[in-house]
Amino acid sequence: MPENKLIKKCSSYCLALSFDINALAKLLSDSTLIRIIKGALLIENDRSWSVVFNYGAVVHWNVSTEQQAKLHQILLNHAENPLAVIEEENFTFALDCPVTRIIEDHIEIESSDPILIFSLSQGMAQSIKLASFETNAITTINNTSYIPKSLAENGSIKLSRHKIAKIRGQLFLTKSDIILNYDLLDTPDFFWEYPEYEAFYSITAKYLEIAPRTEVLSKKLETIHELFEMLADEQKHRHSSILEWIIIWLIAFEIVMMLFEKVF
Repeated sequence: MPENKLIKKCSSYCLALSFDINALAKLLSDSTLIRIIKGALLIENDRSWSVVFNYGAVVHWNVSTEQQAKLHQILLNHAENPLAVIEEENFTFALDCPVTRIIEDHIEIESSDPILIFSLSQGMAQSIKLASFETNAITTINNTSYIPKSLAENGSIKLSRHKIAKIRGQLFLTKSDIILNYDLLDTPDFFWEYPEYEAFYSITAKYLEIAPRTEVLSKKLETIHELFEMLADEQKHRHSSILEWIIIWLIAFEIVMMLFEKVF
């Protein structure tokens, strides 16, 4: 088997909420061959590539574990909100194959064109970012699973208005990030300028089921959000009831005082 057909390793990671791409570009350009493409960094080194995306994801192609660790440390030094739990996906790949396709986590690539590699990386980076959102959603679901049960058994739940508002805000931010900020539902803008490479992105996006996973995650978040909206409404009703009773007692107190003054 020719050397260029040897099986190589490809890994994608979600390390943080976001990276400072401009700062990273200045830092890495002195010692490494890089390209800045639509807010992402393509780092090349002797048939090895790392693609760094500003939303906290990085994809490595034929990069050693030691080199990955060194780059990750640099990335984390220029990251916003590094993740406590790092998301990771692993594949194998081979270059100079007849066609580009993915079979059972093995990627066959028809050439070593860096833009082709970058196009495949777009879908992989979206997938690993989505995995981070999925982990957060599962954590939220697990942490709040007692709420419907408690409501069914006791008819009430001990959560403050501040806590409910905070959780609702976090859910809204996560959903807006998925829909608005990270292009998880749309084809990346890069392919407006390079439409001939969009088919390669579609290969990874379809294989990694980005669209159906995003839809399922959005529905889960919507369900959790509806639960907390119901709790917030209940809190408002309870607060209004308390205010009504306070007013009633104040009126009653005023009547008693008036009667007291008339009698004595």
